[in-house]
Amino acid sequence: MRKTWILLLVALFVGVGCVGADAKEFLSIATGGVAGVYYPLGGGLAQVLSNHLSDIEVTAEAGNASAANINLIAGHEVQMALVQNDVASRAVNGDKPFKAPVKNLRMIASLYPEHVQCITVKGTGIKTLDDLKGKRVSVGAPGSGVGDSVAPILRVAGIKYSDINADFLDFANTAERIQDGQLDAGFVLAGYPTAAVMALAAQRDIDLVAFDDAMLDKLIADSPFFAKDIIPAGTYTGVDHDTLTPAVIAVLVCDADLSEAVVYDITKAIFENLDELRPVHDKAKLVSLEKALDGAAITVHPGAAKYFTEKGLKVPKF
Repeated sequence: MRKTWILLLVALFVGVGCVGADAKEFLSIATGGVAGVYYPLGGGLAQVLSNHLSDIEVTAEAGNASAANINLIAGHEVQMALVQNDVASRAVNGDKPFKAPVKNLRMIASLYPEHVQCITVKGTGIKTLDDLKGKRVSVGAPGSGVGDSVAPILRVAGIKYSDINADFLDFANTAERIQDGQLDAGFVLAGYPTAAVMALAAQRDIDLVAFDDAMLDKLIADSPFFAKDIIPAGTYTGVDHDTLTPAVIAVLVCDADLSEAVVYDITKAIFENLDELRPVHDKAKLVSLEKALDGAAITVHPGAAKYFTEKGLKVPKF
């Protein structure tokens, strides 16, 4: 009997040890709508992390873009998210659309520039931002970074919401309504080429509205997180000219409650396996260690800061 009990206890301890060894931490990344860049990129990040972190399983969840994703982190509903750097800055400062500072938001890394794309159809007569007056225009989904970025653009351009027939739609619905003739123009803020815009260009003869250089200087002075950039000719079918436009930076953020060890491992796994991430989307090819802190607008998580410091990068302080 004594031998039997000893064998049972040994089996119990072995079983408990096996459970502990197999236990994984499950983490989620909030992304964006299926027609944008966040969705495939978030899926790619989740796959890379799950492949290379034996004790962590990461899944990507479709989200409603920057502000909504940050609110999920504020409520500890997800652990990581893809957001715009300007919206992250607003969040930690408690600026609109946030009602209070989001104190548990931390940055892991900058990923790629996101471009403001003002889309129209040839024949609408829309060539400049001023031509939007009196037109039916989508200015971004509620809770998304698009709307928060469009607001200062319109303000600097001298356009009030009352000057346009504004609608508040996500990428996919914006493209769908332009295709159906229910909108004259719409704003999308995403890395190019954007799936929703590519699909629209396959159905309609689209154009991109170029921003005036002097207007962009005023915009950057007003909102320094913007930068000038170019969407090259040929990015979309039928758009045969370079388009001057503002850009912000897409960043990976996380809940401050994640441990330093976990975020260190996450950061290391991403930047030491970029060859696996880059095939998921053209914008993933722009992710690099050298630019991992570009446009940093909030505090970098200590785990990420440790990795970047080891790699010789200077981590900004906020």
